Amino acid sequence: MENKSGERLIGTVSRGLRAPIIREGDDIAGIIVDTVLKASCGEDGFSIRDKDIVCVTESVVARAQGNYADIDAISKDVRNKLGGGTIGVIFPILSRNRFAICLRGIARGAEKIVLMLSYPSDEVGNGLITLDQMDEAGVDPYTDVLTLDKYRELFGENKHPFTNVDYVQYYMEIIEEEGAEAQVIFANNPKAILDYTNNILTADIHSRNRTKRILKSLGAKVIGMDDILNQSIDGSGYNEKYGLLGSNKATESTVKLFPQDCQDIVDRVQSEIFEKCGKHIECMVYGDGAFKDPVGKIWELADPVVSPAYTIGLDGTPNELKLKYLADNDYKDLSGKELRDAISSRIKSKESNLTGNMVSEGTTPRRLTDLIGSLCDLTSGSGDKGTPIVYIQGYFDNYTTD
Repeated sequence: MENKSGERLIGTVSRGLRAPIIREGDDIAGIIVDTVLKASCGEDGFSIRDKDIVCVTESVVARAQGNYADIDAISKDVRNKLGGGTIGVIFPILSRNRFAICLRGIARGAEKIVLMLSYPSDEVGNGLITLDQMDEAGVDPYTDVLTLDKYRELFGENKHPFTNVDYVQYYMEIIEEEGAEAQVIFANNPKAILDYTNNILTADIHSRNRTKRILKSLGAKVIGMDDILNQSIDGSGYNEKYGLLGSNKATESTVKLFPQDCQDIVDRVQSEIFEKCGKHIECMVYGDGAFKDPVGKIWELADPVVSPAYTIGLDGTPNELKLKYLADNDYKDLSGKELRDAISSRIKSKESNLTGNMVSEGTTPRRLTDLIGSLCDLTSGSGDKGTPIVYIQGYFDNYTTD
């Protein structure tokens, strides 16, 4: 049906762009620019406009950088930093992709691992037990420390609803396969590990600084996942800022680390698009989206940040009016063109900072990179779509934009 009014009817558009399979040593910035230009000229092409956003997943950036390490490098770094005896590994997430391969390297660098799991779920929402199970058993997660025997007595075997893996058993097997003794406890207070060892690797992601502070104040020797492979071990990959955080399983014996030194990449993409098209776009590298699954209760953000690098135009938070608030309150007696004109006028005259203003209540005061990264993660997915580059248009537009 033809739009005879001439009004713009399309807002934000997110496109997944298919790119070549990225290999170590590839010019990732050049590939991004080339892919965008080819897609814009293709059968389903689009016009490159100012304030468009080009995004690329961290995975292919790290692959192009060759930022890999094997479990022997992990093992050596752990042994050097914690002595190789009994190590308490606390608050890991339950993940075959994210943590299992790291645990293998950690266990290889120790004689014994005391694995302390948080309950009823890990930091990002992977459940060991349900809240109902915990309530029925009369367990207080704030104070109770459970042995493995007590856990099994109260809750039996609990397999992950998505992966069908009993992570308690799985992690114990990994530790023992690497020649270390395994002991598992369940607790949420980091101080509980001090009854077992004073050498601790805290594996939590977003709460790691608090965990380190608490344990260090009690005299423990503490490192985090961000302190393992924060420099190269015998030529391995590394991440100076995040270490093992944000890593993914690459093979049965190697991990792909979070990319580093990405700022030059996003700045170059922005510069080359301007040189070739005369348009000022923004660019970012994105990892996990920051959203929570309502069924599995899993918070997707297993990376230390959503975006490790982005151009300056993506700094900050949205500054938006709530249209439904205006329609239901300030302009509740208007309709049709009158309503449209009144709201358009209000948008054009809005303040530069609406924080705390009722007309912005209910809009999302999250960072732009977190919001856009979530959109990208949902667009590209993590499977076989083959779209590691996401092109977004209209994100900064509003109701008045032609």
